[in-house]
Amino acid sequence: MEFKANRVDEANVEIKATISKELIEKNLDKVAAQAAKTMNIQGFRKGKVPVAVVKQRYADKLIEDAQGEAIRKVLNEGLKQLDVKNEDLIGEPTISKFEKKDNGSVELEISVACKPQINLGDYKSLVPKVKAIEVGIEKIDARLTEIASQSAPLEKITRKRAVKDGDFAVIDFEGFVDGVAFEGGKAEKYPLQIGSGSFIPGFEEQVIGMKYEEQKDITVQFPKDYQAKDLAGKDAVFKVTLHEIQERKVGELNDEFAKQMLPNEKDATIDTLREKIKEQMVATEKATYYREELKPQFLDTLVEKINFALPKTVVEQEINFALNGKIRSMSEAEINELKENPSKIEEIKEELKTDATNSVKATFIIDALAKAESIEVNDQEVTQLLYFEALQMGQNPQNVIKQYQEAGYLPAIKMSIIEEKVISKLFDEKLEK
Repeated sequence: MEFKANRVDEANVEIKATISKELIEKNLDKVAAQAAKTMNIQGFRKGKVPVAVVKQRYADKLIEDAQGEAIRKVLNEGLKQLDVKNEDLIGEPTISKFEKKDNGSVELEISVACKPQINLGDYKSLVPKVKAIEVGIEKIDARLTEIASQSAPLEKITRKRAVKDGDFAVIDFEGFVDGVAFEGGKAEKYPLQIGSGSFIPGFEEQVIGMKYEEQKDITVQFPKDYQAKDLAGKDAVFKVTLHEIQERKVGELNDEFAKQMLPNEKDATIDTLREKIKEQMVATEKATYYREELKPQFLDTLVEKINFALPKTVVEQEINFALNGKIRSMSEAEINELKENPSKIEEIKEELKTDATNSVKATFIIDALAKAESIEVNDQEVTQLLYFEALQMGQNPQNVIKQYQEAGYLPAIKMSIIEEKVISKLFDEKLEK
């Protein structure tokens, strides 16, 4: 067997080899003999099946196994020659060439991705200035009023006034498209909060002004991107009957209200509640500031300033992932055009290359920063995140976790948590006092 192993750079290894016909036949004898020991074939005792019979019956599978044995030998010897250890590898090696020759030999090329060697340098000097988050008393009081409104009980309006913005209108409705009722378009005694934006655009606005037991036809148009494709972009008429108007009665914002909102807080006052609200608002605004303003700027700087070799196969996987996402968003006509013009796919991949490369580079940098900052995320943290997100969406947490697990998304979620922790730690250290 002839082979040549080459370390292209710190993150990429290429191994080229010619596997002789003799080696493949030797491996074939070996795997056939092993199979004969356990195989059940009618007319022979178990373990006594002649190797020749095994070869005859399972030739294709055995040849495949024999070739696989040879490939593993090439890979192991190539990595040993270059002193590349298994813990240095990323993912599975890629066979970029497997060509059978007329003389029975096989020409082979294997690409191996290795973990990049990253010198972070003085990375903390690249962290941007982080301004302190200030939340004024007006915002705090506005949030306090909002909380009071959300927690206040609903009360039926006894006076015969019309529906106004902010009311809860208890309605019956049934929707029709081209005069035909459609599935999911009917409900009775439905409590619709006017101004919530929970219904089709234009619906809630037309409920405003309705009075008790009034019936009204409301005309709307479904959004073009509506989830039910058979309704998307179509005009609809809803027959609506108003039965009741409800509104929230907000009580006085005092210490008693604070005690209701903070049942575990001893001697809570309205000022205590204001302070809690302030803490929550500062945390929320800080997270948004970090995520939307500072993080993109910081990652761009890291990608620009920290240079190292990237594993080509990982970059190629990221390009293909981005390509698949782009194709999923295409129309049928655009997809057909790609099928008729395959070169267009290569053009799109070239367009996606820079962003994909930077994304891979940023991920490796974040991983290196996490090690430098001694930041770790365990599987329990990933599970907890998915658990609470599932509850917020009204879904079964165990089912959601299982779906993510089966789809292979857990490592990506774990990496996103690591990224958030790294970013928060570095930015918090630069936060103005």
